[in-house]
Parts: sequence; C-alpha cells; structure tokens
Amino acid sequence: MGASNESGFGWSLVILGLFIAAAGLIWVFGPSFLRLGRLPGDIVIEGKNSRVYFPVVTCVLISIALSLILWIIRAVVR
Repeated sequence: MGASNESGFGWSLVILGLFIAAAGLIWVFGPSFLRLGRLPGDIVIEGKNSRVYFPVVTCVLISIALSLILWIIRAVVR
C-alpha cells in the first residue's frame, strides 16, 4: 500500500541526483563549451571605463531549459 509513495519518492531522488550531476558537469565543462552571456542577441554596451551586459538570448535559453526540465520532472513524478 505504501510502496507507491516510497517508489515515487525514490524516483524523485533519482531525478534530483541526475539534475545535480548535470549541473555539476555544466559547471565544470560549461565555460569551455557554452558561451552564455555572449550569444548573438545579447546586448553589450561598452563605454570608456565600463561595460554593461544584458544577456537577453541567454535568459531566454535558460528559461526554456528550466521549463523543459521541470516539465519532464512533473511528467515522471505523476
């Protein structure tokens, strides 16, 4: 009777662990592969003594990725 609740919790932990592992891999290998913050469409304003970044495209990509991840997690947990 309680096995389904425990099984759901176990799968939640597996998904959380995979997410943490993926985040760790991106953290380690990301700077050499990903150029987040410097994608085409990101706004860069440079002055004589300052530089301002507004990463529009980067924010959109991160939003899409997080939405997909959360959608997958909800589909698996249900």
